[in-house]
Amino acid sequence: MDGRPAWVLETQAASLALWLGPGDTLYLPHWGASGGSVAEAYLPRVSPNRPSEAGFLDGQPLAYPAYGMSTFKEPCLVVQTEGGARGVRFEFVSDAIDGDSLELQFQDPLLHLQVTLRFRVYAVLDLVARSVLLRNLGSQTLLLERVLSAALPLPPDQYDALTLHGQWGREFTLHQQPLHPGRLTSGSTRGLSSHEAHPWFAVRPRGEQAEHHGRVWFGSLAWSGNWLLVFDGERNDALNIVIGMHPFDFSWRLGPNESFESPELVCGYSEAGIGGASRLLHRFEETHQLPANHRERPRPVLYNSWEATGFDVQVDQQVELARRAAAMGVELFVVDDGWFGARDHDRAGLGDWTVNLQKFPNGLRELIDEVHRLGMGFGIWVEPEMVNPDSELFRAHPDWAYHALDRTATLGRNQLVLNFARPAVREAIYSQLHAVLSEHGRVDFVKWDHNRAWTEVGWPEQPTQQREVWVRHVLGLYEVLGRLRAAFPHLLIESCAGGGGRADLGVLRWTDQVWTSDNTDAADRLTIQYGYSLAHSPRVMVNWVTDVPNAQTGRVAPLEFRFHVAMQGVLGIGGDIAEWSASDLASAAALVAQYKQLRPLVQHGRQYWLRPPAAIGPCGVQYVAEDGAATAVMLYQVRGLRGAGARRMRLRHLQAERGYRREADGVKSTGAALMAAGITADLVNTGDRHPTLDWRSSVQVWRAV
Repeated sequence: MDGRPAWVLETQAASLALWLGPGDTLYLPHWGASGGSVAEAYLPRVSPNRPSEAGFLDGQPLAYPAYGMSTFKEPCLVVQTEGGARGVRFEFVSDAIDGDSLELQFQDPLLHLQVTLRFRVYAVLDLVARSVLLRNLGSQTLLLERVLSAALPLPPDQYDALTLHGQWGREFTLHQQPLHPGRLTSGSTRGLSSHEAHPWFAVRPRGEQAEHHGRVWFGSLAWSGNWLLVFDGERNDALNIVIGMHPFDFSWRLGPNESFESPELVCGYSEAGIGGASRLLHRFEETHQLPANHRERPRPVLYNSWEATGFDVQVDQQVELARRAAAMGVELFVVDDGWFGARDHDRAGLGDWTVNLQKFPNGLRELIDEVHRLGMGFGIWVEPEMVNPDSELFRAHPDWAYHALDRTATLGRNQLVLNFARPAVREAIYSQLHAVLSEHGRVDFVKWDHNRAWTEVGWPEQPTQQREVWVRHVLGLYEVLGRLRAAFPHLLIESCAGGGGRADLGVLRWTDQVWTSDNTDAADRLTIQYGYSLAHSPRVMVNWVTDVPNAQTGRVAPLEFRFHVAMQGVLGIGGDIAEWSASDLASAAALVAQYKQLRPLVQHGRQYWLRPPAAIGPCGVQYVAEDGAATAVMLYQVRGLRGAGARRMRLRHLQAERGYRREADGVKSTGAALMAAGITADLVNTGDRHPTLDWRSSVQVWRAV
């Protein structure tokens, strides 16, 4: 070690080693399986480049590369002076350990910039949270052009990258692709984390496919705005991974004595495959990230009236839907779009968060009281970051919407985006929402939507902050959500953005659950929910049962199949139950009751995908109690293959020495046998003359005896 400082961050099964090399270059020579706490044992010295490039740092495992260092890899930090000089050089100052956190402080004496690299260790969860804090110690303003959260270097090898991509109605599709020399990028410049890509990644050795074993490095960025992920394959086959806020159209003026902090990257290493990585992130969300006051609260079964009524919301009709929902066993009744302002269609009303008295002559209290009398909580839909040009708010403050001088604004869903960087906008919206939540009786739930990406982003009235808006808006969103949570601690908040467009780790610091996708087709939802559950806990994933033919695909799936798919997280019902038959209502009530029995396992257990969704053939997912004493197994087959034999699925995390009994029929086995041989995914109805292969599902519950 040549007497130079080194640090080892240890979790239960992993280690991250840091070494301060020559020139105060911070190296990260090991991130992976635990090798003990002795830094020297990790052999941290790095191989130099050829003699003519000995001063270059290419191919070496830098913990936080910055523009100005002698490297050509993707940088995390770019800083400019007011005179136009660019580049940063670090000098080590000190280290500080506070409980489970390590802070390494550097400075650039020329820029008078202090750079603090933060490492927060979650030892039990095998995770480390990375971030950076910048402080201007000088007398001149600095311009931050790029501030990513972390770099994660891996040694030379062949790797595959796993990322989540999609679009509206087809979010969270898992993609695996080989990494080659050069740069593979993902991210969003839409203002929000987006439907098209999700700020999560995993890397594993080339060709590995196993769900429950094998080495995996992974990370999830706690940020709800623009973001960038780069896999930087270097010429020596080393891999440099960087992730953080996107530098697109970003510049932040850092005045004297001011500071700027990046969002956290929560990252880890698992030898239990992609499934093991997902369970570590699930536990982090459930025990640290979600708002503390509702972390352990079972998420209620909800009914949302959107598909039943659209914008044609009337009090009597909502009361009738509420009565039917209550009889079904629903615990939370939600009125969606159409209850406020001049909201008879999507061309007017956004921005005016007052009750429409033509639809609710006595205000919302009449409906709220009836919903509570029926034994349910009451919730409403809002879209506070948006405004229609046809609204009182826009007519009074047209400059509050994002706009470019002398340019025609681009409408999306007939609406514009409010500039949440402006304090006056945040205060006006907060005041309206506070009044709605406090003046009409107890509102238990808010669905916070965001239906369009941002265009004409800027703040002409504040030219020095034009390129800070992308970040200030997101921080403003967090601020308003935090104020609402403080004022109404009982309130559950659901994040929605035209489906799963803002369902990231950052927004889950301020909300309790997310609407995963506007696509409620049961077949598509299997793939969407599988992908989302790789990054996030079932406890936050909201899934609806809606009518058939499905509004997005036209498919006709049986009611039981639709319910079984929606049981994978937070169960919701979104169909027009006023038109459901007595038989369907009775079946739905039985299925809701079944879900409530399963809910502790689904929302508070461990999730194991036994076989991922496929276009043909079975798939299965298991939820098991922490102690392994009970488990629920959900099996599905959208389309079967004639003559295909029944597949077996090996269960996980049971107590090998215990006996288990299947609730439905009393069949007995042992934990060891269920984990070794598994259960048969027999999803063919052979009792009919013509076997039924499609739209088959079942739920099995096994309990230790």
